[in-house]
Amino acid sequence: MTGLYTAHATATNGRAGHVETDDGLLKFDLSVPKGMGGEGKPGATNPEQLFACGYAACFGGAMDFVAGQKKVKLSPASVTAAVTFNKDDTGFFLSVKLTIAAPGMDRAVLTELVHAAHGVCPYSKATAGNVTVDLVVA
Repeated sequence: MTGLYTAHATATNGRAGHVETDDGLLKFDLSVPKGMGGEGKPGATNPEQLFACGYAACFGGAMDFVAGQKKVKLSPASVTAAVTFNKDDTGFFLSVKLTIAAPGMDRAVLTELVHAAHGVCPYSKATAGNVTVDLVVA
């Protein structure tokens, strides 16, 4: 295994604190969403939103990679990640719904690319067996 890149971020004071990357490019105040009993402070984000951003971008990159491998022209695609914070009798867990759209692209080809991308996307690999991920081709 060869590490190609390592990102560094530090969070202080948990879900109601602050998160920042080591290069200072990303700096966010955090707030517990109202739906989770928090104040939902305007202008603040939360871990689920940050995870959704990362997963959507990574999955889009995986689709670009797979399309290149298969020599398929990928229409401009969008990936929308909905990350849900859930609770059951055993505790808390996440679930994800990825909605992928590529207007003008053959649905069967897009569906094939989506499933292939799910097999190579690092976020998909990291969540495999731990997080339910629903793929929706729009």
